[in-house]
Amino acid sequence: MAVLWSKQIAGTRYQVRTAGRTRRLYTDGVFHSQYQPERLHTGGVWDLLMMPALFYAPGHIRRILLMGVGGGSVIHLLRHYIQPEVIDGIELNPVHLQIARRFFGISPSLANLVQADAIAWLQNYSGPRYDMIIDDLYGEEDGEPRRAVDLDSSWLSTIRKHLSPQGVMVLNTMSSRTLKQAACFTHAPLSKSFQSAYQLHLPVYHNAVGAVFRQPVQARGLRRRLAEYPALNQLDFRMRRLK
Repeated sequence: MAVLWSKQIAGTRYQVRTAGRTRRLYTDGVFHSQYQPERLHTGGVWDLLMMPALFYAPGHIRRILLMGVGGGSVIHLLRHYIQPEVIDGIELNPVHLQIARRFFGISPSLANLVQADAIAWLQNYSGPRYDMIIDDLYGEEDGEPRRAVDLDSSWLSTIRKHLSPQGVMVLNTMSSRTLKQAACFTHAPLSKSFQSAYQLHLPVYHNAVGAVFRQPVQARGLRRRLAEYPALNQLDFRMRRLK
């Protein structure tokens, strides 16, 4: 894998590496994003972050909030498969936003990118609710990814406050155990706000992606939508319903 671009800024090493047409973003050795313009699905966790939108009929997901942009891999997937009216991407790291625009093709027509602390931004947000809110908030510590905020009742209540009555909350966690400990499953008053939940994961990744819905949904709805997209339908992922 060749290094297309590399720079050290304030003690942090950023790299954009290439393998053929594929580009990858690494920050202090942590793999953050992957993009291939001729094949938007990545075979990685970014596919799973987009997939909960496919539980719904086309046109249902109109407004999406992405917290933790990285290079913007999931933005391309959302635009191609979901075609929402609005994607707001909130990213703390200004270098990530520069890389997303320069190397990953994230233009203003694809998403509104905002450089801000997503936690404070959402706590102070007073605009229209979102149909889909994706929490992919990670930093780096000792060369490993580390969540930027715990999935406790305070934080997930903040997300729920800005989620539409028929919306979905998507949580990227590092393991099934971490996902099951999220407050939407362990905090009774909060869990009553949601009607369905699924875990999505890939055999080659540790990540467990939670899709937590404010209305009842069925796995067969997702399967029907996936059948419309042969590339996604071939993705080797696992799904199970959570209580």
